[in-house]
Amino acid sequence: MSEDVWPPLNTLSTGLRCRCPRCGKGPLLKGFLTLRESCPECGLDYGFAEPADGPAFFAMSAMGIIGMIGFMVFEFTVQPPVWVHMVFTFPLIAAACVGLLRPLKGWMVAEQFVHKAAPPEWKSVGKHGDGSPWR
Repeated sequence: MSEDVWPPLNTLSTGLRCRCPRCGKGPLLKGFLTLRESCPECGLDYGFAEPADGPAFFAMSAMGIIGMIGFMVFEFTVQPPVWVHMVFTFPLIAAACVGLLRPLKGWMVAEQFVHKAAPPEWKSVGKHGDGSPWR
């Protein structure tokens, strides 16, 4: 087997564990959310990866739905005072959002690797507004 050939790995498994999407062994992140420049195990350059705000969006959306369902069930069944929500419920939802960021970022980078994501390329045909009847 050649050095350039790597078996396909499960993106969900490698991503949620924050491991290299090519070899599955090297760490993907340094610190909490900072993406490494390359994999220390296989040398894969992570320059292709740009998850941007995707992990935050998915974490907030998922926890917003699940958290509000839990909030409403708790509110309607137990009917606690407001301070209980301020001290326990809202910090719990915020902590869950932060806790989801790392695995979701790893998963998005793994998906970008598998699908060979690249920055968008825009080409102008040079006809925008030239001789248009709509003026």
